[in-house]
Amino acid sequence: MGSFEQTMRWFGPTDPVTLADIRQAGATGVVSALHHLGPGQVWSIEEIKTYQEKIEAAGLVWSVVESVPVHEDIKRQAGKWEEFVSNYQKTIRNLSACGIKTICYNFMAVTDWTRTELDSVHRNGAQALRFDVTDFACFDLFILKRPNAAKAFSDAVVEQATKRFETMTEARKDQISKVVLMGLPGTVEDLTLDAFRDRLAWYDGWDAERLRHSLGVFLSAVVPIADECEIKLAIHPDDPPFPIFGLPRVASTKDDLARLINLVPSKANGITFCTGSLGSNMRNNLPEMLREFSEEIHFLHLRSVYVEEDGSFFEDDHLRGLHNMVEIVQTAIEISDERKISLPMRPDHGHLLSSDPYRSSAYPGYTYLGRLKGLAEIRGLELGLRRNRKYEPVIRDS
Repeated sequence: MGSFEQTMRWFGPTDPVTLADIRQAGATGVVSALHHLGPGQVWSIEEIKTYQEKIEAAGLVWSVVESVPVHEDIKRQAGKWEEFVSNYQKTIRNLSACGIKTICYNFMAVTDWTRTELDSVHRNGAQALRFDVTDFACFDLFILKRPNAAKAFSDAVVEQATKRFETMTEARKDQISKVVLMGLPGTVEDLTLDAFRDRLAWYDGWDAERLRHSLGVFLSAVVPIADECEIKLAIHPDDPPFPIFGLPRVASTKDDLARLINLVPSKANGITFCTGSLGSNMRNNLPEMLREFSEEIHFLHLRSVYVEEDGSFFEDDHLRGLHNMVEIVQTAIEISDERKISLPMRPDHGHLLSSDPYRSSAYPGYTYLGRLKGLAEIRGLELGLRRNRKYEPVIRDS
């Protein structure tokens, strides 16, 4: 025990990155899900085993489920929410019966991860994911036309967005809309603007306390089952870790995560520590948060981001950016060793490199070579830190 369990995410048979690719990258585990099943459905033992056997036939292990999506009715406590909670309980039992013991999930209302660009040119010429505050304001104010959207932005951002939108081409407007709405992998269908507006309306008047109450109800129902089945539930932080579209957030800050853990205290109720998501809010001190939740962290997503003055951010190299990834990895090593476990870890979103064999078909952020590069960097850093038991801070640059 001790060393991280090295994994990569796989989106199943439709993923251009194959299980053989993942094994050759040096990973031993796979992070995946039954993506053909929509939120609220029961994952049967038969379907889980069939998928698991495919992974094991490639010489890998299905280490973490990411994700068993939480149906929107559960978050709203509306519609068939009680039936969907019961189905979630059954899925937990079935995964445990197949020996899969870690489940990542999120509790973001309506949206999943949100960006404004999928192909922003990085300093090294590769393509990276980016969240541009002014472009996002253009979408919210003038394309989505959300009521009272201007209140969510500073006067300076509103002014900049107004000027930018006046000269924005129709092609760029369409591109922003597509990219923003693409960040909804929890939905089966592609959402139109009108459908997206309808879903936002579900949460009119909601604040963080109301959404947190729904989270508490959900956890009260599923954590005892997870405890019984020796399953670890690991919530993924909000991405980005601040309110967007007027929606409440419940997993963005140290205080949010502390309150979440205290909703239903249990070894099963834990966190996916995503340094990219949490690091997009510069008020989050990542090494401090790692130490604070050392017992509750069940899964690691490791990558760095660079945050600009206006709050825009892009996904930097895995060990570069504004956060001291050396200290973060060192702290994670200490946690793993103290708990005598091998924390599952995956390199998060990777850059799209010019020579990537799946350049034209890769899932945004889940390119092969970009993640292989990140995994190799993290693996090398962990090995070096373990050998030397000391480290120097990295230079923070833009």
